Formats: sequence, structure tokens, C-alpha cells
Amino acid sequence: MTPKKSTHGQQVNKIGLQHTMLFLGMVVVLFLFFQLTVIPNFFAQFVVPLFKPSDEKMDKIGFVQFSGTVYASVPKDKEALLTGKNVEISKDLINREYIFDFSSKSRELDVDGYSKKSNEWYVRAEALGENAIILEPWIGATILAIDLSLLFSALFSILLPTRIGLVSALFDRQIDETKDKIRLQTGFSPGIVELLTLPDDKLAEKEYADVRSEFRTIFNRTFLEISENKLDRYEDYITEGDDIVKFRNHFLYERIKEFFSDFTVRQITDTKNALLWRRNHFKIFAGLRLYMSHHVTEKYQNFVTGLAYGGAAFLIVAVGIRGLKFIPAAKPSFILLAIFLEFTMLSLLAYTLIYTQEEERTDKMLKKMEDANRSQLDALRGQQSDIHQLANALVGQTAEIIKNRVEVAIEKYMTSDDKVQQVIASEIANKIIFGLRETENKK
Repeated sequence: MTPKKSTHGQQVNKIGLQHTMLFLGMVVVLFLFFQLTVIPNFFAQFVVPLFKPSDEKMDKIGFVQFSGTVYASVPKDKEALLTGKNVEISKDLINREYIFDFSSKSRELDVDGYSKKSNEWYVRAEALGENAIILEPWIGATILAIDLSLLFSALFSILLPTRIGLVSALFDRQIDETKDKIRLQTGFSPGIVELLTLPDDKLAEKEYADVRSEFRTIFNRTFLEISENKLDRYEDYITEGDDIVKFRNHFLYERIKEFFSDFTVRQITDTKNALLWRRNHFKIFAGLRLYMSHHVTEKYQNFVTGLAYGGAAFLIVAVGIRGLKFIPAAKPSFILLAIFLEFTMLSLLAYTLIYTQEEERTDKMLKKMEDANRSQLDALRGQQSDIHQLANALVGQTAEIIKNRVEVAIEKYMTSDDKVQQVIASEIANKIIFGLRETENKK
């Protein structure tokens, strides 16, 4: 099956099985990588410095790192022997005052000095109370792992060719869709839209003669009255040898902004920048802005806002359940799940709002509406005047026709040999004379 083509002649990349499977494969691999490797190390580097023995305490006990992400306090005389040895933790080596175990290994009280399952993390410290804290990473840290895997999968997908990269194919398709939107909103031909969105370096390679016709069409289409009876002329603003890039970016864009809207110009400039991403996929933010501003925020902003409120509701419920003691203080995994979920939703909402187009000020919108209505009113007045003149002309011609026909009829009847017709003609003439006299008396 041949790829579908847009109105601009570009092949539109359809999202196929290869895009979806590759993206899902990256998500799964990265999820396992973050969940089993990165996140345990992150939590260890975050928690251990906060709750490890203080300097005063370290004068009495030792504190070493065992194999993997396992830290524990040891007798002072064993600290030098165990530091940097990467040995497995055991009951005989630790004093059980401080234990930080973020590994995926199960522990037995008789062998290791404490007990935990393979899917749990174990944290014991003086500042955390008498009971150890048990964290379940597959509950508390799963959302964070999903976030990171989706983020990095999307970044990798942006860099891939459009034939296999899911996000890059979406970006590429959005470029053509936005061009079609510009064409429909402005009424310009596909060739003119291509010229408006052409990157600056490509436009600079063209000669003025190559773009003069299109520039004139844009100029005439976005006419602006500078006086009551005089219209601005294209030749007054550009001549042979002028900088066509500067003329387009400043003058024509400004006319389009005044004639259509700010949003139309933003669509044009964002598409122009996205074409730079099409040439070089490492210019991620150029393509990202177009997709976020003209697709995600337009179609999914309310959905994202709803997710943020839903995450907040979930967090409130989780905290409420924790307050009722249904979630033990020693097992806060469910609270972590709620916190990371709300963090995800708020981050998504914030990122969406960053790319949301700012609305025009109310006074500017009213001014534009007033100008548009005034222009329409002037046009209607002109049409009314033309119709009135036409009506007067038609009425005058009709009255003259009626007058001529009445004169011919009366003359015919007056000269007729038929006495009846003569009497009728005489009576009609008398009626007309009587009517004219009444009209004069009223005046």
C-alpha cells in the first residue's frame, strides 16, 4: 500500500505496527532498567545521607556499604576491615542499629540479622523510630519508573527516522496537518503556504523573481486600507534587490497577523521551525513545540487537567486513609504511589500549559471585532446605496413605460369611431386631470 500524500505533495507517514512495537519495546526495556537498577540506587543515594549515623554517633560505631545497595552500621573495630570490601551482609557483621537495604534479595533474621522479602526495601534508623520502614518498590516506585521509561522512549523515538520512530512520525505528520490548517484558514494555495513556512536559509537561496508572484498574492489578499479612498501598493514596500527573508518575516507576517490573527502567524512560524527538525532530528524542541502547541494542547488540554484533578483526589484519599491508621506508618508504599502519581499529573499539566497559546487580551479582541464590524457596515452601506440607485432607475423606467402606454391607449380611444370607446377615453382623461389637480392642491 502506497503512503498517503498530503495536499503539499509530502508523503504522510501512517502509524504502523513497526512504530508501535518498537516504542512499546523501548518502554518495557527502559522500565525494567529504571525499576531494577536506577531507582534503587537513586533511593539509596537520597535516603542514606539523610538518616545515616551522625558524626557524633560515628565516633562510637562504624558505617559501611556492603554488596550492592546495602548499608549498615557495624562495630567500630570492624569498620576498617569491611570498608570497600563489597562483602555480603550477615548477622555477625552488623549491630542492627542502622540498616539500609535497597536490594532485591530476601533476608532471613537468623542469617542476615533482619528479615525482608525480595520485593521489599528495608530501612532502619534512629531518626525513623523503633520500627523499621518497609517499602515495596513495585507499588511505591512503579509510577516513577513508568514516567522515566516513557520520557526516554519518547526522546529516543524523536531521534529515530520517521519510518520507525513513533514520535518522529507524529511530529512529521503534524507538520503537514498544520500546513493544511494554514491553507484552510487563509485561503492561500499550497505553494504559497510552502513559501510562508519555508526555513529562512532555504528562502534566502531563492531569487526575488521566483517569489514575486506569491508575495504579491499574499500582499493583495491581506489588503489594509491606509486612507479612505487609497489602498497601499505592493511596489511601495519591496523592490528588486531587497532582502526577501526580512520582507517575509517582518512585513508579510505582520500583515497576516493584522488581517487574520496572531494564532495564524504562530502556526506559520512554528511550522517553519519544525521543518528544521525534519532536516535534523536533534533539534528536538523545534518539532516538540509544533506538536505540543498545535495538537496536544488543542485536543487534550481538558483531558490533562482532568487527570491532574483526579491525581489530587487520589492523593487526598490516600492521605485520609493514612490518617485513619489503615496504612501503617512502617509501610508507606501506597502513600508514595499517590505522591508520584500526583507529581506525574501535575508535571504533565505544567508542561501542557507551557505550550498553550496565550489568549488575546479582551480589549484587543473587542477592537478587532469592532473594526471588522465597521468594515462590514461600510460594505453594507455601499451595497444599500447601489441597490437604492438601481431601484430608482428601475422605478423611473417603469413609470415612463406606463405613461407612454396610457397616452397611446387614450389617443387610440379618442380617435376611435366607436362612440363607446370615445366616452371611455374621455372619462379616463377626466379622471387623470382630476387626480393631478388633487395632487397640486395637496402640495
